[in-house]
Amino acid sequence: MIENSLVWVIFASLCAGVGGFGLRMWIAQRKVESVESKIRELQEDFESERKTLRNQAESEAEEILDKARQEASEIRKSSVLLEESILKREKDLDIRIEELKGERDILREKAQKVKYLYQEAEALRQSQGTKLEEIAGLDSIEAKRILMDKSEDIHQSELVEQMNRLETMRLDQLEQKAKNIMVLAMQKYAQDQASEITTSTVALPDEDVKGKIIGKEGRNIRTLENSTGVQIIIDDTPENIVLSCFDPIRRSIAKLAIEKLIEDGRIQPARIEEFVAQARESIQLTIKEAGEAALYDTGITGIDPKLVYILGRLRFRTSYGQNVLMHSVEVSHLAGAIASELGANVMIAKMGGLFHDVGKALDHEVEGTHVEIGRTLLKKYNVKEEVIKAMQSHHEEYPYETIESRIVQVADALSASRPGARRDSVDNYIKRLGELEAVSNSFDGVERSYAINAGREIRIFVTPYKISDLQAKKLARNIAMRIEEDLQYPGEIKVTLIRETRIIDYAR
Repeated sequence: MIENSLVWVIFASLCAGVGGFGLRMWIAQRKVESVESKIRELQEDFESERKTLRNQAESEAEEILDKARQEASEIRKSSVLLEESILKREKDLDIRIEELKGERDILREKAQKVKYLYQEAEALRQSQGTKLEEIAGLDSIEAKRILMDKSEDIHQSELVEQMNRLETMRLDQLEQKAKNIMVLAMQKYAQDQASEITTSTVALPDEDVKGKIIGKEGRNIRTLENSTGVQIIIDDTPENIVLSCFDPIRRSIAKLAIEKLIEDGRIQPARIEEFVAQARESIQLTIKEAGEAALYDTGITGIDPKLVYILGRLRFRTSYGQNVLMHSVEVSHLAGAIASELGANVMIAKMGGLFHDVGKALDHEVEGTHVEIGRTLLKKYNVKEEVIKAMQSHHEEYPYETIESRIVQVADALSASRPGARRDSVDNYIKRLGELEAVSNSFDGVERSYAINAGREIRIFVTPYKISDLQAKKLARNIAMRIEEDLQYPGEIKVTLIRETRIIDYAR
């Protein structure tokens, strides 16, 4: 009984499995048929859309072809019209060329006739001139000279008056324009000028310090002089000692070191060397700061630091008592102001003015003029060639190549020659005045001459029966040119020539 039940259970399970498998197969078959149906529908839709797109593309292509055919037709028409126009112009040009050829031939014929007539006129003029020379017994050069001399004698007063009038007008105009430019430049820049000498004075708190500076058997003062290269003068002047040296840098180092030693109170050889070394470092820092301040004051940038240091050394350099660094800064400002008025390059003029005397910082160490040394320095530190051209002509050692070079020369003369800027030694002053008078006295007809107004004017008296008014005018110009060529002087020199007529009679 149990076995039969088990058999029925197994049979039922088999039947259920077969039925489930069959059902799943039927469901799968239905899904496959559904998918295939959708694929067929998609294929039909795709085919329909493809046909539609192809029809649209064919229609658009046909439209494009029609437009292209129309444009091609219009281009062909335009080409035909253009070709006809060109052909017409070529015909017109051919006609014009033929006309010009005819006119050229006519002009050639006229030129030949003019040339022939000119030759005839020249031959006639020469023959007439020859006949005139035969009649007068003079050649053309001699006749011209006699005519000029005669005209000069007849119209001498008129010529002198006309020359004076023209020169006065020209000088007035030039002087007024120059004054305007100079005044504007000086208004834009003006500063006090400090003068330097070759000695420095150190104030002492009391007379006992002099003995400390001298030291036992003079050891301290010898150490100071050997360390600084400065001569120390201790005389009867109360509470003062004098430092004497041509080099202002060494003099400044010595002064600073002595002041620090006096403040410290321990004056002995070891301390002296220590304080001198400190003073030297301090002065070097001062030199660097002076160069940087000069650049800042003039608005110049991009300069090599080594060249800035060399520029700062000019703070301790003088020329005829004028501080060279202050003079250079002044020339830079004046040159910039003048350049702005004349429309020149302001920065080139300012740099040329600032560096025009930079060679003086090394002229006692390096051979050559300060201009040559300055040119070498500027080239070494890659300064623009325009700046070198602007600075190299301020003493006329090189020709003026640019307008900035002339501006720098004018600014240098203006700064150097203004009242109070420079001092000269008595010997040089007397020598310059003697040379000025000697140049004037070397001309024929000069009776005597006097240099006055600190050498800025030369008054010349001429012999009246040897020199006429017209000759006096020429003589004044020749003397001025000779002074420009032969003498070196700051600023300008006024040449005043005096011709007076003295009539003497006696009553007996």
